[in-house]
Amino acid sequence: MTTVAPPPTRTGLWTIVGFLVAVEVSSGILQGYYTPIFSDIARHLDIHDADVNWFEAAQLVVSALVVPLLARLGDLVGHRTVLLLSTAVTALASWAVAFSPSFTTFLVAWALQGFYVVWLPLEVSIIHRRTAGTGRQSALTRRAAAFLVAALELGVIIGALTSGALVDGGGASMTTVLMLPAVAVSLCFLVVWFGIAPTPSAAHGRVDWAGFGLVTVAIGLVMAGLILVRLEGPSSLAAWALALLGLLAFVPFARLELGRAEPLIDVRLLGTAAQWPVQLTAFLFGMSVLGAQIPLSTFARTDPDEVGYGLGASAGFVSTLIGVYVVALVAGALLLPLVARLAGTRGAMVAASLLVAVGYALFLPFHGSTLAALLNMTVAGVGSGALVAALPAAAAAAAPPDRTGFVTGMTNTTKTIGGAIASSVFAIALATTGSLDDSAATGHAPLSGYLTVWTVCAVTALVAAVSLLVVPKQAFADQE
Repeated sequence: MTTVAPPPTRTGLWTIVGFLVAVEVSSGILQGYYTPIFSDIARHLDIHDADVNWFEAAQLVVSALVVPLLARLGDLVGHRTVLLLSTAVTALASWAVAFSPSFTTFLVAWALQGFYVVWLPLEVSIIHRRTAGTGRQSALTRRAAAFLVAALELGVIIGALTSGALVDGGGASMTTVLMLPAVAVSLCFLVVWFGIAPTPSAAHGRVDWAGFGLVTVAIGLVMAGLILVRLEGPSSLAAWALALLGLLAFVPFARLELGRAEPLIDVRLLGTAAQWPVQLTAFLFGMSVLGAQIPLSTFARTDPDEVGYGLGASAGFVSTLIGVYVVALVAGALLLPLVARLAGTRGAMVAASLLVAVGYALFLPFHGSTLAALLNMTVAGVGSGALVAALPAAAAAAAPPDRTGFVTGMTNTTKTIGGAIASSVFAIALATTGSLDDSAATGHAPLSGYLTVWTVCAVTALVAAVSLLVVPKQAFADQE
């Protein structure tokens, strides 16, 4: 017996989008809430500030591993079902973060919070399925994705301002402070449960567990190598050996997937002219949107009177800089549907990539004043916001109906891996040893390191723009 999806009426669609906006606000709170209070969390757990870097590393590994699996499950059992599952895991992990008594339990709980990264791809897949038969599927999906990204960034601002105010007020214990994201995600679960109708499966078959095992080994080895590079520096033979073994493991994985009727990662689909440039763009974009934020923050905090460069900004003013960047992200996401209508989806994505390239390139000659930094971040932010919204929507538009969850999830996976690689490269560029121990953390990075970061971000964004020109012009257009 075949389950028929409800008719894709506009009223029904935008009601669903409204509920999903609430989900993305929760996602934004998770992403923005902890950043201003990492030092306070370190004191709460009685660990060094440098040990906080393990949280990021662990969550990146989990995110990179679970997204392909959850995205495939979404196609097989329904995207709403997997959205509920991932929200439940994230909620439980968030409560565990609040009540973790030790570094180890906190680290495990924090890593499991990484399940939230599949939310946006699943939401885009739900919307893409809901708009089937409207004749405007791609346009409606892009527009809805823009609202979701705007909600995400709004949540980031809410989260950052709330945690900072609570800690500065000094009236709440750290456990109480850490409970608020858990409350937000728990409410998010109820929103999905009651607000989103069940979605039928889009594909048949089963999960390719052998493929999942191989890709887990490959990604795990690469990530482990990158973490060792960050901890021990580029001279570590063990780090490079692990990374090389991980890359080599992708060869048997690709051969296995090519021989599968129902692969976990559809290598053939990813190799099509409409998909590989999108996934490559996500990978390259991850280098700047995920990898460059900490270097930008540390540059802003550096005192120019002491070392001859930097902005000498206070912690409070850095929050203002982040706020300006987030507002630019929102503007870029909301401008995407208009630009796509005028220049086509491919043209809009090329323009967004070029804005990211220009924004970071401007840092090379213009980094000596707060005004210059704000202008540069605004340019890069507008382009970044458009890409965050465009990438999953474009991937879904160019995929078969039974693979929308997979391709949208892959944009997050490739973005995460790109961010992890950039994080390691930038750590090496900003420190003579690449070490994250206390002695390295107290020193100032050389200006040449920051110039390297901005150059890498600009060049990778430019390469992304060029690669998108390979995509057939009408690849993301609605089929009338």
